[in-house]
Amino acid sequence: MANRLGKETSPYLLQHADNPVDWYSWGDEAFALARNERKPVLLSIGYSACHWCHVMAHESFEDEATAALMNQLFVNIKVDREERPDVDKIYQAAQQILTQRTGGWPLTMFLNPEDQRPFFGGTYFPNEPRYGMPAFSELLQNVAKYFSEQHDELRDQGDRLNEALGRLEPAPAVTNEALTAAPLAAVREQLATTFDPEYGGFGGAPKFPHPTTIERLLRHWRATAGDAEPDVHALFMATLTLTRMAEGGINDHIGGGFCRYSVDRYWQIPHFEKMLYDNGPLLGLYAEAHLATGEQLFAATANATADWLLTDMRSPEGGFFAARDADSEGEEGRFYVWTPEKVAELLQADDYAIFARRFGLDSAANFEGAWHLSVRATMQDISTDSNQSLADVEAAIARAREILFEHRRMRVAPQRDEKQLTAWNALAIRGLAVAGRILQRDDLIDAATTAADFIAEKLFVNGRLLASYKDGRSRFPAYLDDHAFLLDALLYLLQARWSSAHLRFAVQLADALLEHFEDRDNGGFYFTAGDHEPLMHRPKPLADESVPSGNGIAALALQRLGYVLGESRYLSAAESTLRAAWQAMTEYPHGHVSLLSALEEYLTPPEIVVLRGPAEDINRWRDDAARLYAPSRLVFAIEELEENLPGALEERRPVSGQTVAYRCIGTHCDLPVTSWETLALQLRESPEKR
Repeated sequence: MANRLGKETSPYLLQHADNPVDWYSWGDEAFALARNERKPVLLSIGYSACHWCHVMAHESFEDEATAALMNQLFVNIKVDREERPDVDKIYQAAQQILTQRTGGWPLTMFLNPEDQRPFFGGTYFPNEPRYGMPAFSELLQNVAKYFSEQHDELRDQGDRLNEALGRLEPAPAVTNEALTAAPLAAVREQLATTFDPEYGGFGGAPKFPHPTTIERLLRHWRATAGDAEPDVHALFMATLTLTRMAEGGINDHIGGGFCRYSVDRYWQIPHFEKMLYDNGPLLGLYAEAHLATGEQLFAATANATADWLLTDMRSPEGGFFAARDADSEGEEGRFYVWTPEKVAELLQADDYAIFARRFGLDSAANFEGAWHLSVRATMQDISTDSNQSLADVEAAIARAREILFEHRRMRVAPQRDEKQLTAWNALAIRGLAVAGRILQRDDLIDAATTAADFIAEKLFVNGRLLASYKDGRSRFPAYLDDHAFLLDALLYLLQARWSSAHLRFAVQLADALLEHFEDRDNGGFYFTAGDHEPLMHRPKPLADESVPSGNGIAALALQRLGYVLGESRYLSAAESTLRAAWQAMTEYPHGHVSLLSALEEYLTPPEIVVLRGPAEDINRWRDDAARLYAPSRLVFAIEELEENLPGALEERRPVSGQTVAYRCIGTHCDLPVTSWETLALQLRESPEKR
């Protein structure tokens, strides 16, 4: 018999709709029942692509005896962390305070229903005693007993937890001290100390892509391009990491797209779930790395990632789905692995010999008795050893991939989480806009435009942004990340293809950030709006996590929009955010990389180029201006017929019968120019400011 979760839209919650557990979704009904029945709340947080969430579900939540115990002793709440990151952030932080251990999913917390404060928790608990943990059923009985007997201790512990959560908030904002480039230099040195010089990445296994970190190194290298000794080691750290990731098993060499992380140092065996929030940023990053270096591997990787997004993750409405699971047919990675015998059966003998050498099918199995593909030999080495031309080798690999892709499509695919999240779609829009412009693929810009319009139509309701869409239902008030990431994405999309409607949408988002999220007294932005559902804590997160910091992206995007429009409110809010985050950036620069990019453009304002004139001319000038990797340069091509533009853009008027370029660095603007040669000279004058 289905429980209450059958009415939900979240694929993760629907996975639990047939559990014998009497699950509730997060809300007043569950807490009121728990108070009336004097029961603690068991809060379980996970997401649909989470492997260990599935394990705990099979072991415990689908077990009749365990479910009966849960129903007897607790009121049980199931939360999708992707729909409710506000709830997840609070209880992840609380779990780490209570247990002094790292968090993760599934997150299992036990709450006092009177105040939502947790008194015990952890992540995965086994159904039998193992891994140094008790059986989940035994734990349930002990926790329920503690709740019934220790009311005073629960209250005192809750007070102490609240104090500890308060101490996690940013220190008082720096008001008089000058902001400097010291954190930018410090993070460069910190990354060098943890860099793996053989296989790329930072630290040991497991290794995560961390696109914001790699982008920081590219930006740092570019900022030193005008120095007597450019920081080529920063470029090396970034490009080696990107190369090893592209060649490794974390990259799907048959279907495109990146998995969540590598379990080993070599990027060879991934945790097989594929997340939209990884692939959107990685798409843009690989395209930018290609622009910076000319490396064709980076262009090929960006193209393959983009193709996967468009073919596998795009919804009929135009948005993008959230994730592909790690498991299929009950096994992690089953969809992706091969045997040499099966590949040899599918390919011609000559093509198999090349493909096997390239991807390790002629070596020992590397994943539970099967072969997961990663690059083992260069195309050039294969060409030399086989006495075939490089073109013939590349053609053989391409043929093999196409055949294997078609065969793999007949397998049972991992489940796809088909909710469409505003924040994650924004990351995809940004990546598509960047890659479309660099790779000269109009289809990517088309997809980014359609996705932005989908959000504006389906997820912007009565002047307020919403966070999640599925099955025709838009739900949940949007969070800081939704607003900040979408504002940032629209600024990139406006550079790929101008739309006054998208600019108006960007202004609405910026105004919403200031009205509903800004801490006007202390600077920075809260994760939830001022009129959001009251929770036990209202965090103001500064650090990058699996996605960039909402505060960092808000500061960067507001700063850029402020310069584009000449709007001092946006510039002031960005500066206040940097001042609120100054201590965190100074003490832990490696954890606040997104904020560092905003700091960099605060210290050296971005270069804004506005082109006005006939579409053909301004688009050609825009594309020519974008041929150099210049991460702090924004170029907008606005047709001469566009009128009633806001702010300073209205002053950037077309000149009858001519193409005109307006170039500003921060608040300093050059005289407008009407020839490409003159603009090109301006663009070469200050490489450190691009």
